[in-house]
Amino acid sequence: MSDYDYTPRRRRDEDDDDDRPVRRRFRPEERPGRGPAYYALFVVLGVVIGGLVLWGVIGLAKFRGTRPGLDPSAQPRETTPGAPLDAEEQEAVTLFERVRDSVVNVDVVLVRQGRLDEQPTEQQTSGGSGFVWDAEGRIVTNYHVVADVTKRPDVTQLRVVLADRSAYTAQLLGTAPDSDLAVVQISAPKDKLKPIAVGTSADLKVGQKAYAIGNPFGLSLTMTKGMVSSLNRIIESPSGARIPKVIQTDAAINPGNSGGPLLDKSGRLIGVNTSIATPNGGNVGIGFAVPVDTVNRVVPELIQSGRSLRPDLGVKLYDERRLRQARYDHGVMIDRVAPNGPAAKAGLRGVQYSSRGVPEQPGDLIVAINGQTVNDMEDYERVLRDLKPGEPVPVKFVRGTKPMELTVTVGGV
Repeated sequence: MSDYDYTPRRRRDEDDDDDRPVRRRFRPEERPGRGPAYYALFVVLGVVIGGLVLWGVIGLAKFRGTRPGLDPSAQPRETTPGAPLDAEEQEAVTLFERVRDSVVNVDVVLVRQGRLDEQPTEQQTSGGSGFVWDAEGRIVTNYHVVADVTKRPDVTQLRVVLADRSAYTAQLLGTAPDSDLAVVQISAPKDKLKPIAVGTSADLKVGQKAYAIGNPFGLSLTMTKGMVSSLNRIIESPSGARIPKVIQTDAAINPGNSGGPLLDKSGRLIGVNTSIATPNGGNVGIGFAVPVDTVNRVVPELIQSGRSLRPDLGVKLYDERRLRQARYDHGVMIDRVAPNGPAAKAGLRGVQYSSRGVPEQPGDLIVAINGQTVNDMEDYERVLRDLKPGEPVPVKFVRGTKPMELTVTVGGV
């Protein structure tokens, strides 16, 4: 806008008839200033609003304090004395207190080397349970719990955590994949090592109480209770070999229980918890334990030599399905004998084949070993696993139609 405005204006002299515009100077309109009353109004409004908020908070607090059910003088309730433990409860409590110090965590730790100015880092890759075998610091667990150490010894190590949560680096002493057993060694004060009581499994009965203690999902010293659900089950070991005489129990066993003890009501070891049958990865009441009689045979061998010899007669058996099709309704037939093996040295024979590989003469049909009947392959494996390398055993068999018996010295592989 220009600083000048032109508007018509009549001169004061009435005799002047000149209507020319008169130029006048434009002056901007002056706005009134904000006086003290203006700011006083804002102060008053602030005080009023603050008062309303304070009144609302106090009123709400009073309203809440008067709600039904609230009592500012509320106190803790008096407790009701519990009934004494019954016999069954006392049995479980006593057992746990007796055995808990014998149960350990067995962890596989991945060690990652840092830069020159950094400390190595550790990461637990797997874990399970175990128990103290003797006062020298030997710990028994499952082979599959420590298998990763055998595969990656340069970057993994074993760690055993005792019941008092003290931890020790462990060395792998020996493994028996065919039995899913392993022994590790720790160096701990003897007053911290509480060897477990060892029982027997040959005399177990279905229906006996069974207790499992271990570290399911890393929850240390968890005890569950059940019974011996069945006996003489057969499960597959990590090596693919079949483990006979396995104990089935409904005591809850979950991941992390592997390697822990299965106990009778006296707190004696009757098995090593090994696996479960499950459709979803969790416990459904079907767990399996390696029988203690097997454990008590294999563990000393691992301590003595670092490995367990599997009993062997030096024979390869004929296919059982084809044998039954040939109308042999019981027994197992020798297909081949290993040269200079125990069976060959004793005089046992296998199937004789033609140059075309066609069977011409049947092999010896084994019907009993060491006084135990052998009706099928399952019986053969069960009986064989009970034998000891170097032990002479009688073997009954049928050659053609003639019953015979020879003594075979058991080998080991």
